[in-house]
Amino acid sequence: MTPEGKVKVKIQKILKAHDVYFTMPIGTGFGSAGVPDFVVCHRGKFIGIEAKSGDNKPTALQLEHMKRIRERGGHTLVVNEDNYDELDSLLKGL
Repeated sequence: MTPEGKVKVKIQKILKAHDVYFTMPIGTGFGSAGVPDFVVCHRGKFIGIEAKSGDNKPTALQLEHMKRIRERGGHTLVVNEDNYDELDSLLKGL
């Protein structure tokens, strides 16, 4: 499994522990490039989560999608091996 794949597995475990709805859009020719790895609905709030590993950063297109989500009242988070607690805190705080 890739390092980012391991981050995604951990994110899934956290989301399931909070009993949230989530889906992981598949990036194909029919989808929209740059959409976050996880599309989440928790307590009526929209959350876009981008998974990264190590020092990897979101692309400009991913950042643009995240900006648009926030501008419309949603929440976004980039999660890597060092900040799983931020996801847990966000979910607890909603």
